[in-house]
Amino acid sequence: MRIFNTMTREKEELQTLEEGKIRIYACGPTVYNYIHIGNARPLCVFDVLRRYLEWRGMDVRFVQNFTDIDDKIIRRANEEGTTYDVIAKRYIEEFWTDAKGLGVREATVHPKATENMDEIIAIIAELERKGYAYKAANGDVYFRTRRCEEYGKLSHQPIDDLESGARISVGEDKEDPLDFALWKAAKEGEPYWESPWSNGRPGWHIECSAMARRYLGESIDMHCGGQDLIFPHHENEIAQSECCNGVPFARYWMHNGYINVDNKKMSKSLNNFFTVRDVANQYGYEAIRFFLISSSYRMPINYNAEIIEQGIAALDRLYNCDSALEFAAQNGGDGTADEAMKESIVKRREQFIEAMDDDMNTADAISALFEMVKDINLALRDNALSASMCVEARAAFRELTDVLGLLYERQPAKGDDDAQIEAMIEARTQARKEKNWAESDRIRDELKAMGIVLEDTPQGVRWHRA
Repeated sequence: MRIFNTMTREKEELQTLEEGKIRIYACGPTVYNYIHIGNARPLCVFDVLRRYLEWRGMDVRFVQNFTDIDDKIIRRANEEGTTYDVIAKRYIEEFWTDAKGLGVREATVHPKATENMDEIIAIIAELERKGYAYKAANGDVYFRTRRCEEYGKLSHQPIDDLESGARISVGEDKEDPLDFALWKAAKEGEPYWESPWSNGRPGWHIECSAMARRYLGESIDMHCGGQDLIFPHHENEIAQSECCNGVPFARYWMHNGYINVDNKKMSKSLNNFFTVRDVANQYGYEAIRFFLISSSYRMPINYNAEIIEQGIAALDRLYNCDSALEFAAQNGGDGTADEAMKESIVKRREQFIEAMDDDMNTADAISALFEMVKDINLALRDNALSASMCVEARAAFRELTDVLGLLYERQPAKGDDDAQIEAMIEARTQARKEKNWAESDRIRDELKAMGIVLEDTPQGVRWHRA
């Protein structure tokens, strides 16, 4: 598999630190609100990456954190007259509602910043001992950015360019505008933890360095996140981790592109800001997931209602193919296309792998899946697949959709009247055999009034609830 590495700006062959194993750290949410569709993209994209690597036989250790102490969380708590931990707990629960709705599997570990204070303090102390960190008069601790000779290597920004945009904000006591906070002394009324420097809390960047080291080691295989995190967050993570540990932090860096809304950058100020919950209430979660993985993960994508509805139509085709195979497996055809179908499965599977091995090209992988759908539908139209071949084809089809995390939302609705419906369909079939078209149409209309949709196929009559 070849991955586009943000560090080198090239596609590179994936070679892990341990053969057959991969350690991945993906930046998680700051939990002070519902996640928006921009947050959902890395969730779905890197869930597919993990699924694919596991499908190819790799042992994946996948860590995704929660930032559960932060200025935004404290501000939200103050607005509501409650505490930071109440806010964090609430929105972690809301995160799981949306993540599970999107079909995102739980990480191997979901660490929280507040559960890793000892590790955070230990790294800051080591950086201070090595001369990379210093305590300011107000109790804050800062990282000496200029001491890190390779600073800027991920974002490919020279130190002089970074210096021109650096500022010292009110209340900061830095030696240099480029320096960034490792520890923040608590203001009055703020939550705090004890440390050698002051009662306070960690800076944002140090949290991920600490959690990556604790749960994955000093050097990891891959670090993932949104493009907006390249600078300064990931740049600062590299500086902290490598200056502290003395070894390379991550071998590969994967970053997903932005989401635009109607060709404009998503922003609260433009009133085009959508939470996952809002969109899911209108279209369902799976439509969001399909939209987010249907394009190259590195490219910006545009969100609008038309694109979501196109995704729903595409999902309809996948679900219809799956149910057609399930039905045909009970009413198999003559088997004349079995060998051709076996060849098709091998071919489409190879196309799928080739696409995914090329920097996780989910767009082409989905195209290979729909080529398989076309092959299956043609064979079913001619009633040319045996029952056993339908079972085999469905297993291969579901194997690929599962790698993408699709076909999980719609479950066939069961009702107390299923037996009645089946009996009515059988009566309609008998009427058609007897060429009693009036009776056949009457039953069909009665079923339609009950919300039952019929589909006449070469294998028999399929039905579902509207």
